[in-house]
Amino acid sequence: MVSQLIKTGSLESRNENIHQDLIDACRRGDRNAQFKLYKLYYKAMFNTSLRIVNDTAEAEDIMQESFLDAFQRLDSYAGQGSFGSWLKRIVVNNSIDSLRRVRDTVSIEQAGIDLPEEQDDHSEADIRFRVEEVIKAIRQLPEEYRVIVSLFLLEGYDHDEISGILDISNQLSRTRYSRARQKLLLILKENSYHNVFNYNQR
Repeated sequence: MVSQLIKTGSLESRNENIHQDLIDACRRGDRNAQFKLYKLYYKAMFNTSLRIVNDTAEAEDIMQESFLDAFQRLDSYAGQGSFGSWLKRIVVNNSIDSLRRVRDTVSIEQAGIDLPEEQDDHSEADIRFRVEEVIKAIRQLPEEYRVIVSLFLLEGYDHDEISGILDISNQLSRTRYSRARQKLLLILKENSYHNVFNYNQR
C-alpha cells in the first residue's frame, strides 16, 4: 500500500522532548540556542512546507516565518507532545494560510471533478514504488489533492486533525483523500509505464 510505504515518523516521539535544554534557553532569548534549534529542524520543516505549497521560494519563506512565530510563541508550548510536532503544526498552518491567500480557484468538488469509486480489483496491493517516486507523483497532483495527501501520508495527521487544519468536515477530508489517493495511483502507474517505455526505446 502506498500509505504503508511512506508514512513517516516525527522527529521525536510524541512524549519525549530530547531538546528541552535548548528550548528552555530559547525561552530566555538565547540566540545561539535558537540557531542550534533552527539547524536541527529547518530541513524537515522546509520539506513539510514544500510538500504543501509546491514552491521552493515560498516554502523557504514560510519555514523562516514559522521559526520566528515559534520563537515568539514558545511560552505557549507546554511540553505535551514533541517540540517537532508542535513546530510542524505551525509550519502546516502557515503553509495552508499561504495557499489561501494566493488561491482564487473553484474547489475540486465544486468544479464537479470526480473519479470512479475505488474497485476491489484495483491491484493496489501489487504496486510497489520507491518513496522518491511517490513524492514526485504527489507534486503532480492538483493543489487540494496534494495538500491532503501530504498531510495524511507524509506528515502523519489523521482526518480529525486535517479537518481542523483545513476547516472542512471529517467526511469531506476522507472523501477528498480517497479521490486523491486514486489519482495518485493513476499518476504512479502512468509514470511507471512511461519509464518502462522509455527504457525499452533505448
